[in-house]
Amino acid sequence: MPDPIPKTMRAVVYRGINDLRLETVPVPRVGSGELLVKVAVCGVCPTDIKKIQYGTVPPPRIFGHETAGTVVRLGARVRGFRLGDRVALHHHVPCQQCHFCRHRAFAQCPQYKRTGITAGFEPAGGGYAEYVRVMAFVLPGVVRIPAGNSFEEGALLEPVNTILKAVNRLALVRGDTVWVAGQGPVGLLFTRLLAQRGARVLASDLLPPRLRLARQFGARWAVDANRSDFADAVQRLTTGRGLDAAVIAVPSDAVVREAQALVRGAGQILLFAHTRRGAPTAVDLAGVCVDEKDLLGSYSADFTLQQEVARRVFSRRLDVRPLITDRFPLEQTPAAVELAAHPAPGSLKVLVTQVPAG
Repeated sequence: MPDPIPKTMRAVVYRGINDLRLETVPVPRVGSGELLVKVAVCGVCPTDIKKIQYGTVPPPRIFGHETAGTVVRLGARVRGFRLGDRVALHHHVPCQQCHFCRHRAFAQCPQYKRTGITAGFEPAGGGYAEYVRVMAFVLPGVVRIPAGNSFEEGALLEPVNTILKAVNRLALVRGDTVWVAGQGPVGLLFTRLLAQRGARVLASDLLPPRLRLARQFGARWAVDANRSDFADAVQRLTTGRGLDAAVIAVPSDAVVREAQALVRGAGQILLFAHTRRGAPTAVDLAGVCVDEKDLLGSYSADFTLQQEVARRVFSRRLDVRPLITDRFPLEQTPAAVELAAHPAPGSLKVLVTQVPAG
């Protein structure tokens, strides 16, 4: 028999800028078309860090959306799931009918912008809690975790989805040279997926351990982003051709401008980390117009890729396990967020976990 479900639970509640508090809150009640999931693991995501540090959304909220756990309660109308199922959650699912969905701009869909998983208060993911309510409209995004895979792998499906979506936006052919700026967990996943597409990846970062790992993830070259002759090094490595594309996985305007100079005509520059509004920057528009260098953005996930992502991760063709370096219990969520925001040299993916690793 499953453990009885309590009436209250522990949750880490956002009460204001950089103010996270461990509190006791009610366990969410589920409707007839919904699930209650006992959280096992939740990843710490840069988008939540920015909300916590900059106060871009009003409190109170319970953050955490890279979530995996166990189904412990089923609404009466739920089909296709059983008590005890180990699942990975997906907190945004588009309507697939509106103008934006017809253009595959799912992140702009009004339904997609609703968060479908909550542990209480305004829905905000809820993974920094012991239980979450999974609403009916996001059930199509829930994926079962195979017996041979861990909750941790399940929790990484959502971030992998966002990166695969971004890679698909690039018009690359085999042998193209792509610069991936930043080799944190996001940049390393870009490096791996691009290498699997046949791209020649030039990886850069400020931390030597991350550059060494970038080579393991498929980078052809790994270059210290601090070196004063970085642009000259890129030209030498590409024998003067320059780059075919650049992925900017760090929120640096200077790196965007550098990429615009290093990408050759008809190339592409993809922004993945510039999510803070109200920070205009200078861009050479003639490079976009005359040189036909595309400036692209990619944000959030593509629900239609969820099964492909699950196949890649659970088969370990894309092995996410080496990315996971730090695990914190729920009560230490503030420390987990702080480490993810200001990583130590050896830190990559940070998890809040309520079960033993694996």
